[in-house]
Amino acid sequence: MWSLTTFLVAVLTLLALVYLFLTWNFNYWKKRGIQTAPTWPIVGSFPSIFTTRRNIAYDIDDIYEKYKDTERIVGVFSTRVPQLLVLCPEYIHKIYATDFSSFYNNEWGNFVNKKTDMILGNNPFVLRDDEWRERRPEITAPLSPNRVKAVYPVSQSVCKSFVDYIRRQQSMATSEGLDAMDLSLCYTTEVVTDCGLGVSAQSFTDKTTPLLKMIKRVFNTSFGFIFYSVVTNLWQKVREFYSVPFFNKETEAFFLDVIRQCITLRQKTPEKKRDDFLNYMLKLQEKKGLHTDNILVNTMTFLLDGFETTALVLAHIMLMLGRNPEAQQKLRKEIGNADLTFDEMSKLPYLDACIYETLRLFSPQVAARKLVTEPFEFENKNGRTLLLKPGAVVVIPVKAVHHDPQYYEDPLTFKPERFLESNRGGMKSYMNKGVYLAFGDGPRHCPGMRFAMTQLKAAVVEILRNLEIKVNPKTRSDNQIDDTFFMATLKGGIYLDFKDL
Repeated sequence: MWSLTTFLVAVLTLLALVYLFLTWNFNYWKKRGIQTAPTWPIVGSFPSIFTTRRNIAYDIDDIYEKYKDTERIVGVFSTRVPQLLVLCPEYIHKIYATDFSSFYNNEWGNFVNKKTDMILGNNPFVLRDDEWRERRPEITAPLSPNRVKAVYPVSQSVCKSFVDYIRRQQSMATSEGLDAMDLSLCYTTEVVTDCGLGVSAQSFTDKTTPLLKMIKRVFNTSFGFIFYSVVTNLWQKVREFYSVPFFNKETEAFFLDVIRQCITLRQKTPEKKRDDFLNYMLKLQEKKGLHTDNILVNTMTFLLDGFETTALVLAHIMLMLGRNPEAQQKLRKEIGNADLTFDEMSKLPYLDACIYETLRLFSPQVAARKLVTEPFEFENKNGRTLLLKPGAVVVIPVKAVHHDPQYYEDPLTFKPERFLESNRGGMKSYMNKGVYLAFGDGPRHCPGMRFAMTQLKAAVVEILRNLEIKVNPKTRSDNQIDDTFFMATLKGGIYLDFKDL
């Protein structure tokens, strides 16, 4: 039998081997002449993803603030995998746009398997290499300016029902106000299902419908997926024989069944067809022989991309307008009292500016991760060069750049005026400098940007024409983001009060 001493030696040896496995390459960046951010075993450079005491965005912020004045790039580790944090806006713009051919894949593609995760695995954001080029037009074509304009009357109708719903909810509200995210999710669910499938989700009822209930579950990332992501970073070969879906099977089956039912209804009643997303998919099937699975996946992508993200942005727009009554009144004056046509709504510069500024302060994507697809050479401020080979990961600190006083004066203050075209060229000038990243940039910018902007504008216009927005005291007064949610949302929730004008 083993003696106690032998047992302890074995345990210590095992622990030493594990420690070496976790840390053996922590000098990776140092050997290449690149500064390395503080790094720890298992958690790498981003401990908050494990401690959940704060959002991982703040880990990135700390690294950004420490090195931005002396470096253009800094080495970080995701668990034990070396990655490069890009601190320089010029390089950020190159990655997204001018040198896109060297960075056209997203890192998410490393963690998703199309066989086990049908929905996310076929999303254009995740698809890689030539496949994303082939599939992306299937999503972008039905979201062209003319098609978005064609469904605008549907959006207007939904907006009027939305305002009536807010009024009913306000009449029953407690002293804690109304949950802005719940309200916004009701709106985006209704407008996306109506514009996408031609059906009502019955969102504006006093009871949560099965569809809305399932939507609220969609983006609650399972512990299994998080654990899988960590394990595959520790040992990447796991991806070759095992994968975990982002969406659970119950959620996937529910939404695919809804879409199948809508397709069947269209086929049985062709006279009721309308010029919406699903109709375009069915026409594409007739014209190009598009597989039914592709219709299901593309329609699911349209629905999911439109539910949560747009709702988050709308909730934060209402928060910002509630916190800034002068801006709210200025925007209300620009909107006027009459119903607006699509073209009239598209010519409201202060409305655009309010949305852009909200997205700067609360960009849903706090950081972007791109894969190197062709060799690319970086040059640091000290003149040291670094050649990254295909497969390497570069991290873009979206939140940190958006809140940097070098690029935005008084960055934590809501100042829509900074995005007016009369002010140094507005949003486009910031994008061209690589410091406005809410929609991404270049060939893989957000494909649903036009549709999302239209839905946001339509909602804000109808709300401000009828209601005054006030922030309930339950809502925190700072911009601290939620500790664990992977998209940026105000910690503790957004609670508002509404008053008829």
